Amino acid sequence: MSVSERIASPASDVFDVKRRRLVIAATIGNLLEWYDFFAYGILAITIARLFFPTQSEVTSLLLALATYGGGLAMRPLGATVLGLYADRVGRKAALCLSMYLMGLGTAVIAFTPTYETIGISAPLLILMARLLQGFSGAGELGSATALLVENAPPHRRGVYASLNAASQQVGFVLSAFVVMLVTLAMTPSQIEAGGWRLPFVFGLAIVPVAIYIRSGVEEPDLFAGQRRQHRTTDRTSTIRNGQSLLLAVGILALYVVAGNILFVYMPTFAVQKLGLASSAALLSTVVATFVMIVCTPIAGALSDRIGRKPLLLVAGVVYVLVTYPAYDVIMAWPSAAVLMIVHSLLGLLNAIYVGPLLSALAELFPARFRATSVALAFSLTVMIGALSPAFATWLTAYTGDARSPAFIVIGSGVLSVLAVRRYKDRHKEALS
Repeated sequence: MSVSERIASPASDVFDVKRRRLVIAATIGNLLEWYDFFAYGILAITIARLFFPTQSEVTSLLLALATYGGGLAMRPLGATVLGLYADRVGRKAALCLSMYLMGLGTAVIAFTPTYETIGISAPLLILMARLLQGFSGAGELGSATALLVENAPPHRRGVYASLNAASQQVGFVLSAFVVMLVTLAMTPSQIEAGGWRLPFVFGLAIVPVAIYIRSGVEEPDLFAGQRRQHRTTDRTSTIRNGQSLLLAVGILALYVVAGNILFVYMPTFAVQKLGLASSAALLSTVVATFVMIVCTPIAGALSDRIGRKPLLLVAGVVYVLVTYPAYDVIMAWPSAAVLMIVHSLLGLLNAIYVGPLLSALAELFPARFRATSVALAFSLTVMIGALSPAFATWLTAYTGDARSPAFIVIGSGVLSVLAVRRYKDRHKEALS
């Protein structure tokens, strides 16, 4: 079998029945978190009218979006608490707990009466649900990534961890698809009367299936072994772990900022600055996301052969070089077709970067720190990166240049390339 065939089609023993169950158990929570996250964002206008009514529609929407982002404030706390739980009690226990909490948050959103029915309690309950989802989702990524890389066959950690990243993208596409079905099947009045709840009810139906699958997963031998040894944490290992945490944040910066600018903010940019229809902008984003879903595991598998660092460096440097010209192209030829082509090429570039990313982060930390550190690094970076669309809006207004958001991506790309240069590739080393 050729190298390309082995990369594109991993051997059957790499994904046997036991490991397929493991992959589903690890990734389904991440999928559900991002499904709920995007579904809330897509339905924000309806939620604003029903739960945050004010005399100004803009104020209502801002309140709904502030609640939407409120979960970000809980991410560092969730990453620390659930990460420590995963590193001390077990990966399976943490993943089951996070799924219970995530399901509770989804249920609150799905069934809370509107402001018209229960008054101020309605928006407070929605805020509580978003905080709970932010808390549970923060611990999800670290525990799931640790479970995947610690159970992966030798030299297959890249492709296993990349499936966790791809599950985020699947969550986005699934939420867009379900919301689209609801909007096509119902009138606006029917949606406002309760149809908007259906996407969250669908997400809630995934929870018992996920808990059942996760309850049957065994702890990785690597984690069980280090727990039996009762290792103590000395000052040197703590300092080294802190340095690795800062390095991880630097490596993550490009992925988080580029994701927010080029995929979350891009539809708004396409409507406001290019004059395109919102449906065309959303379709472009969905197509680019499909490109990422297909290519992310391929990049992860490739990183198992040639290493994490080469792919991270190449993608980071190309991001720095092509982002501004990409904005030039879509500004010069503002059409749905050009936007889709550029968007898809950026999606491919994003897949090349994120494919090896999670395995690279997991390999930075020993087993007793792994879930906590990966979750905390991601949560801290997401909190900063989530501000990038707002910063892009301000920068565009301040400079008068619609291409100025490119400089935000370029800046994060330079930071990440410098961090990757300091990163020691451990793809051939055994996990500690």
